[in-house]
Amino acid sequence: MSSSFAELGLSPELLTAINELEYAAPTPIQEQAIPSLLTGQNVVGQAQTGTGKTAAFILPLLQLLNKPADTVRALILVPTRELALQVTDAARWLAAHTQLRITSVYGGQSYTIQIRALKKGTDIVVGTPGRLMDLMRQDILNLSAVEHVILDEADEMLDMGFSEDVDTILSAIPVERQIALFSATFPRAVQALVNAHVPNPDHIRINPSAVTVSDTEQRYVYLREENKLAALIRLLEVEGIQSALIFTRTKVRAQEISDALNTHGIPAESLHGDLNQARRETVLRRLRSREITILVATDVAARGLDIDDLSHVINFDMPQDPEDYVHRIGRTGRAGKKGVALTFVTGKEKHRLRMVENFTKKALNEVPIPSIAEIRAHRDQKYLDRLMQVLTGENISSEMATVKNLSAQYSMETIAAAAIKLSRESEPELPHEQFAEPARPAFHVIEEPQKAHGKYKSENAAMKGGKYRGDKKQAPRYAGSPPSEHGHEDMVRLRCNLGHRHGIRPGDIVGAIASEVGIPGKSIGEIKIQDDYSFVDVDRKHASKVLRQSSGKYAVRGKTVILTKDSK
Repeated sequence: MSSSFAELGLSPELLTAINELEYAAPTPIQEQAIPSLLTGQNVVGQAQTGTGKTAAFILPLLQLLNKPADTVRALILVPTRELALQVTDAARWLAAHTQLRITSVYGGQSYTIQIRALKKGTDIVVGTPGRLMDLMRQDILNLSAVEHVILDEADEMLDMGFSEDVDTILSAIPVERQIALFSATFPRAVQALVNAHVPNPDHIRINPSAVTVSDTEQRYVYLREENKLAALIRLLEVEGIQSALIFTRTKVRAQEISDALNTHGIPAESLHGDLNQARRETVLRRLRSREITILVATDVAARGLDIDDLSHVINFDMPQDPEDYVHRIGRTGRAGKKGVALTFVTGKEKHRLRMVENFTKKALNEVPIPSIAEIRAHRDQKYLDRLMQVLTGENISSEMATVKNLSAQYSMETIAAAAIKLSRESEPELPHEQFAEPARPAFHVIEEPQKAHGKYKSENAAMKGGKYRGDKKQAPRYAGSPPSEHGHEDMVRLRCNLGHRHGIRPGDIVGAIASEVGIPGKSIGEIKIQDDYSFVDVDRKHASKVLRQSSGKYAVRGKTVILTKDSK
């Protein structure tokens, strides 16, 4: 076991950067991966969030490259633009005392900016598959001199439909290269990728996630979507929170919740893909020093995040998959300490709750939203506890003199009541929102996967146990629930202007929408490709964003993508 980064054989320039970033000691994944990668060995690593995986592959990469060259010599492939930005920021901070240049390319940013950066020259490219493929087709990005390849979050990349793109990108890189693949899980599709492209690797496995989290108390709150924020504020009043991580689906929502909590006198910060590394470090320092107790984050922003002593994880937005749920709540209840996981569940998310319980083999306990009377009683008890500490442990002689003077005019009870009233004036106003009880339909689960449509599910799905999309389970249907006109009430069918005639594959559509628009690949449903056009089902909550972004702003295989809502 290495107690310091210096023992891992890193250069003085990198050690200086590490000290400036206040990295205390190498994590287990860093202890094992860095020496192996420094020797030029291929590596396959299984590591969960919070293990320090990013620095584990960036540090040896920077040392092996050593100094700038005229061509791109390293490629880091990531599934999303948020992760591309995060990895790029980390690489730039660690490379601060070298002359190496890092460029990120991803959907959602102007081609002009990225092309200009590539033409200036760069040593390391961090990119998403869709944008990388477009730049390669335009002969703007040449990977023929790449010596080192990193595949980060490989399971997420394949789940988003990028399997064929990854194969194409790797085929453009010389066979004589060092390659490292990191993944939180190893479904069949990831193992196939390893077998095809990572010869003779060193296998590193760090803290694989347990299906059950024994030291975490798991509860859920059943409520309406519009009541979530008010319910959160009430729960924060009565829960014994030392520090909490609140998960949301989008970075906009993370910022909105953080702002709302601060308005209500609850110190909070948000963490999302728009923050640069300096701001991210400031946020984490404030949390670790207890300047704030609440951090609101997206899944992508929380990757690589390791915070000690988190008392609570709160799923403000329920995760899409049981595996994501386990990864989230695994951040509390560590090192033998008890933790609490609270999950907000709306009516249409009941099936996800059942999937979580089936996956973890543990029933979650439902808890009500705290009432005004409960909040008042909790505040009273907190005040009495503080008052008892003063009565039993502090010198109050000067205050006693004031009481004796007042006792000539007022009773002791009146003086005490007035003092209590005065000392509690700064407490925030009690909440006043009224909550309507959400409907509780009697669900009857029909355990069957959705039927396959067209080429997409037959040719691009990695099957496991008969379930589609790798090892991600499809949501079960419910008897009596009215389906949408296209088969699922949560999906909207869109029409794409490209089809077989344009050389379009299902993976192109999934990859383009997920990468360019910035939504999870799992939010994209069935795809049917016709000769001159295609249909794609998109999660209803993302449909308007997809339509706005897919109106001629990006291209697939050189063809402009235009999506419209299907009128049939």
